[in-house]
Amino acid sequence: MLHGLEAELLGSRDRPITVSDLDELEEPVAAVLLELPDRELGGVLRPWDDLVALCDRAREHGAALHLDGARLWQCGPFYERGLDEIAALFDTVYVSFYKDLAAPAGAALAGPADLIEEARVWQVRHGGRLYSVHPYLIAAERGLDEVLPRIPDFVAHARELGMALAELDGIEVVPDPPQTTMFHLYVRRPLEPLQEAALDQAERTGTFLGFVRATDKPEAQRLELTIGPASLEVPVAEATALWQELLTTVAEPSPPRAS
Repeated sequence: MLHGLEAELLGSRDRPITVSDLDELEEPVAAVLLELPDRELGGVLRPWDDLVALCDRAREHGAALHLDGARLWQCGPFYERGLDEIAALFDTVYVSFYKDLAAPAGAALAGPADLIEEARVWQVRHGGRLYSVHPYLIAAERGLDEVLPRIPDFVAHARELGMALAELDGIEVVPDPPQTTMFHLYVRRPLEPLQEAALDQAERTGTFLGFVRATDKPEAQRLELTIGPASLEVPVAEATALWQELLTTVAEPSPPRAS
């Protein structure tokens, strides 16, 4: 509202944006925003050549490219490229320091120097400048030094765990196998009993499997898993056994009766 901008959903909510989606735009757009990885799809990343083609086509349409890279830190192992090479595809890049890097808060915007100087002015006008950011900066630098180098281990653990959980009856892993440190589980169990059983299990074992949320299908619930330092303390076999126990504890929903 401050800038008189209008947003338009590009593509569909249930799949990654494609070149065809750009070509089907009815009106010119000033900027295209992409998220890497796509959180709502379970951390999905499109193949590198597809990403490059998408960025090239956006520029052919005269649009600037902005990367919502809050979780950019997870993308290196999948693309087998440095984060700088991935970010170079875009005009501006946003990264978070509390997502994945364990800082209490904080983020950064990267781009051409003249654009960043203008963004600093608008940060103040928007009321976004804090009196002091030193604690966040210290925590962010610690995350970059100590947590970022461990991201490949987190991705490997996510893949191993995802493949193990995909073998359990009643669980669907999305994407299968996981591509980043995060993925989604769709669990075929009723919501409230599943939530209660997960909390009871956490109190008894000291391991909480995660927050389960409803989907538009009553028989399936969704849980987002992000692998971090604490996750490595729970071996894949132990986590899989806990999930099997949870599935056994909560009865699968009965199929709807025919009218």
